Formats: sequence, C-alpha cells, structure tokens
Amino acid sequence: MSAIIGNVKKELLADSWSVLNKYTFDLQRKNGGVVQQVREVYDRGNGATILLYNREKGSVVLINQFRMPTYVNGNESGMLLEACAGLLEGDAPEYCVRREAMEETGFQVDKAQKVFEAYMSPGGVTEIVHFFIAEYRDEQRRTVGGGIEDEDIEVVELPFSDAIAMIADGRIKDGKTIMLLQYLQLHNLM
Repeated sequence: MSAIIGNVKKELLADSWSVLNKYTFDLQRKNGGVVQQVREVYDRGNGATILLYNREKGSVVLINQFRMPTYVNGNESGMLLEACAGLLEGDAPEYCVRREAMEETGFQVDKAQKVFEAYMSPGGVTEIVHFFIAEYRDEQRRTVGGGIEDEDIEVVELPFSDAIAMIADGRIKDGKTIMLLQYLQLHNLM
C-alpha cells in the first residue's frame, strides 16, 4: 500500500552543514479522510559504515570520537564508541567504507562485504546507511588512523565478547555499531 499525498509545499529552513526543509502536505488516510501534516526533514546525504573484525584474534576495531548530539542529549563526555562511517559524497558505498576505514582506523581494507542497508531515523532524516563488514589482519594497518581535518578519533581494538557485553551494559549506544556487532553474532562470524 502506498501513501497518497498532495499539496506538498517545501520551505528551506537551513542550508549550512546540511539541508533542513519544512514540508507541509495533505496525507490521505486509509478511511478516505485527509489530514494536513507538517514535517521538518533533514537531508545530509546517504552514508556507509563498516565493522572490521578478526576471527583469529576474536577482535573488532571501533573508533571513539566526540559527537555533539550525544553530548546535548545527556552523554556527559560526548564521546561515542562506534563503527567507522562516513557520508558517500558521490562515491559508491564500498569505496566510501574503504576510504573511511583507512582515514579513521588506519586499516587498508581490500574487500568489504555489504550486509544490508537501513534508514536510521526515518521520522526526520532522509539518510540511508549502507552496512559493511570486512575481516582485517594486523599487517593491513598502514597508519595510526585518527581521522582527517577536524576529526580527533581514537582507534579501539577490543575482544568481540567485550563489545557484545558493552551493548548490554550501555557503553556502546550507537545504533549502527549495535546492528553490525549483532550481525556478526547472529551469523556466527565470530
């Protein structure tokens, strides 16, 4: 079943870091009635994320970085432990995750496996995130990582079992990271 909308009006609210538009539209209900809705929609482009894992060592590579929205919403340090990710910026998703892995973690990923894609916050953000996994070996590390330009990223290698426990105790709260760790667990990859 498709939604039927009409009388769509779009108003630009902001266009600095990303685009924020306000949409006013009529939505036809299942019972035939029509209701006017107003929604603010944030468009920052689509992204991709990758979880690096090593079966032999039983480990994963995550990054720890400051995230202002988490700070504003109660995370006292603002630091967030997460899988590396970035915006596509016109690149293919696999190219993006390989680039981000090198910039953020220092690992050169030769091949990444796409496992799924998802809307992460469809109530207000247009972004689709492409999810990847890739096995890594120590000899694939080319730099110390840490990000580029204004990024200040700590690379964190930890046992997979610790990462799973960190979901349960709340030390890992990033949605994309939880989804990728659970993907590895559900598919018995670790």
